[in-house]
Order: sequence, then C-alpha cells, then structure tokens
Amino acid sequence: MLAEREGRILLTFDKDFGELAFNSITKPSCGIILFRIPLRSADYIASFIAGIIESGCDWPGNFAVVEPGRIRLRKL
Repeated sequence: MLAEREGRILLTFDKDFGELAFNSITKPSCGIILFRIPLRSADYIASFIAGIIESGCDWPGNFAVVEPGRIRLRKL
C-alpha cells in the first residue's frame, strides 16, 4: 500500500475498506482513519476532517474510527 511505503495516514469513508485494511498486515508508521460522519457539503467535510487531523491524536500506528463527538483508536 502506498500509504505504508510513504509513512502516510490513510483516510477513508468506506467501512469495508477500513475492515480490510485493519485486518491486513500494516506497518506501525502507517495510520488509518475511518470517517463515519454525515456526508454533507464538501466544505463541511473538508472542515471536519481538517479539525480532526489537527486535534493532535496519535494517528501513526493506529486504526481510528471518527464519528461526530467521538474518536476511537486501536493499535494496528
């Protein structure tokens, strides 16, 4: 996965992809964030995602599920 090779954080809205990625072998430097939020305007989504990423959570090495008002982290 490109995100693994480049040590990036992968963002997804796809629950099936999130499950597949979590169950695959991933490097601890990679992180996955699954967003389970209402799909509204592009401006709303961009603002919401930017706020979450800037929140200071420890994304690398974790699988995160983000819902309105809640972030759950689980080690990869």
